[in-house]
Amino acid sequence: MKTFHQLYLDILRQETGKGRILEEDYDPYHLNCLLHPEKHAPVIFAEQCEQCAYERACEKSCIFDAFEQDENGRVVINSEKCIGCGACIDACRLEKLAANKDVVPVLTAVREKKREVYALIAPAFLGQFGEKVTVGRLRAAFKAMGFKGMVEVAVFADILTLKEALEFDANIQSEQDFQLTSCCCPVWIAMIKGIYHELLPHVPGAVSPMVAAGRVVKKLHPDAMTVFIGPCMAKKAEAREHDIADAVDYVLTFQEVQDMFDAAEINPEELGEDEKEHSSRAGRIYARTGGVSEAVRATVKQLNPERSIEVKAKQADGIKACKEMIERLKEGDIAANFFEGMGCNGGCVGGPKRIIPMEEGKENVNIYSERAEYKTPLENPFVLELLERLGFHTVEEFLEKSELLERTF
Repeated sequence: MKTFHQLYLDILRQETGKGRILEEDYDPYHLNCLLHPEKHAPVIFAEQCEQCAYERACEKSCIFDAFEQDENGRVVINSEKCIGCGACIDACRLEKLAANKDVVPVLTAVREKKREVYALIAPAFLGQFGEKVTVGRLRAAFKAMGFKGMVEVAVFADILTLKEALEFDANIQSEQDFQLTSCCCPVWIAMIKGIYHELLPHVPGAVSPMVAAGRVVKKLHPDAMTVFIGPCMAKKAEAREHDIADAVDYVLTFQEVQDMFDAAEINPEELGEDEKEHSSRAGRIYARTGGVSEAVRATVKQLNPERSIEVKAKQADGIKACKEMIERLKEGDIAANFFEGMGCNGGCVGGPKRIIPMEEGKENVNIYSERAEYKTPLENPFVLELLERLGFHTVEEFLEKSELLERTF
């Protein structure tokens, strides 16, 4: 097993492609980004941009106006405005933009062992680290790295599915009523907050499954450090939002974790099973477009089989399609009562830092969801047990006293 100092240098080496690198020789800006990622936007400059031959395509691609100029006229990225959607990275043909990384602080925390560090794995994980890497083997790999344990965020997607289903049943009473979801996509939520804020009353005040997982782990283990892992750069910005910054300490992408496994010479496919599957089909399908509305529809039907107004969903994925769907809604095209938006094509399985192709990820999610012993959170005894441990003994308590699962827009 390599020392952590060697792991640091391996990560730096992967960043630059150099065969040998010393920390003191590293670019100060990039070293600061590695050591203190929380001080920088989710997107950083891989190389400083002096002149652009493509008329600042990066800036034009950003719907959140995160690109600005400093006092010297240099282009900078406002860390308060950048949400990490990755559109600018795709738009930059000169490849001068890159994703910020949280690897070094996480490795430091794991090494120092001052706090128990828990990995919170996104539902899109299956197949990302190898065809034979099950949830049990992935948990074993994180423990081999030094994490205390691994938690499936899909369990908390289950809990939020139940919450949204109960709210739908209580609030959608006419053909003109509707909800805007999904809480799991920070790009979608940021669009509504920043551009279409007049529609915020139609957004249930639920946290994302990532935030729910972080908060619950810290409630049950007050000294824990939580690290979310998924295919999404925007989760890095979400984790820093002021009203929910208490939940997740760091965010790693699948690609960052694969770099860590490679540097530590850990091959999850070769490890034994550390099996603890607690999620239902509903929570697992959050990883692909249509999953949230499908999960809520099934749960609403179980809650109230005689309900006259069923969940009628419309979905959009990709920023352009999401904007078009909202514009149609604003013009009065209310042909549904449940609008689900995903910032990435295909949903989370199409995230910018996935390892495998989107279609393959979607197929893996569908296979994993069909293997689930339980279909909805109402059938999942682990959800009911967890709610009891959190102090929710009745439906009324769950809806009225669930500050742990709510946020303020």
